[in-house]
Amino acid sequence: MTKAMVVIPTYNERENVERVVGAVLALPAGFHVLVVDDGSPDGTGEIADRLAAADPRVHVLHRKQKQGLGPAYVAGFGYALRWGADRILQMDADLSHDPSDLPRLAAATDDADVAVGSRYVGGVRVLDWSARRLLLSLGASYYVRLILRMPVFDPTGGFKCWRREVLESLDLSRLHSRGYSFQIEMSYRAWRKGWRIVEVPIVFTERLHGGSKIHRNILYEAVYVLWRLRLGALLHRKEEPPPRTRS
Repeated sequence: MTKAMVVIPTYNERENVERVVGAVLALPAGFHVLVVDDGSPDGTGEIADRLAAADPRVHVLHRKQKQGLGPAYVAGFGYALRWGADRILQMDADLSHDPSDLPRLAAATDDADVAVGSRYVGGVRVLDWSARRLLLSLGASYYVRLILRMPVFDPTGGFKCWRREVLESLDLSRLHSRGYSFQIEMSYRAWRKGWRIVEVPIVFTERLHGGSKIHRNILYEAVYVLWRLRLGALLHRKEEPPPRTRS
C-alpha cells in the first residue's frame, strides 16, 4: 500500500493552516500531513501542534527561524523519506492549491516520476490575479523554458508529487535555491536525470488571507539560479536514473 505525505511549509499562516490541514485530512485518500513551520511569530506552529495532538496523521516540524522556502522543503522531504513515504506531495499553505487535486497528482505518478500541478498546460487557469501579475508569471514561465529547455509549461509552480526514488536520487544538500526558484531547480534537476515529469491541469486561486512572501531578493536569486543551472548543464552530460520497477 502506498504511503503518501503532504509537505506544507508555513510562515505566519495562522489564518490558513487549520483550514488547509483539515481539507487534506478530509480526503478519502488517507494522506498524512507535515507542517514545516519556520518559527512563525503569529502562532502558526502552536496551531499545528494542536492539530497534531488531535490526529496522528498530522506531523509538525519546527524550525527556529525563517530560512527560506527551499530549506523548508528540503527539511520536509527528509522527514517524509525517513517516515517511509512512497509519494511526497508539496503544496502552499494558503489554499491557492486546491487540496482536492492531491489525489490526481498522486495518481499521475503511477505512470510518471514527478507530477506538476500546472496552471498553464493546455491553457491558463488562474483566478483573481491582475493582468500585470498574470503576464509576469507567464513571461517568467516562458523565460525559464527558453533558457533551460525544460518541457514544462509551469516550471515555477509549487504543487507537485514526487516518487520517493526521485528525491533519493537528488543531492538535496547541493541545491542553490532558498526562495521560489527552488521549484524550478528541483524540477530541472529531476528532468536532467531523466525522470519523467507530467503536468496535471489545475485551477490556481489567489490567497484569501495573509500576504505574498515574494520580494525583490527572491527574484534576483531566481535569475542567478536559472543561469547557474544553464551553465552547469553545458558542462555536464545528462544523467540517467537507475532502473527500477514502479510501485
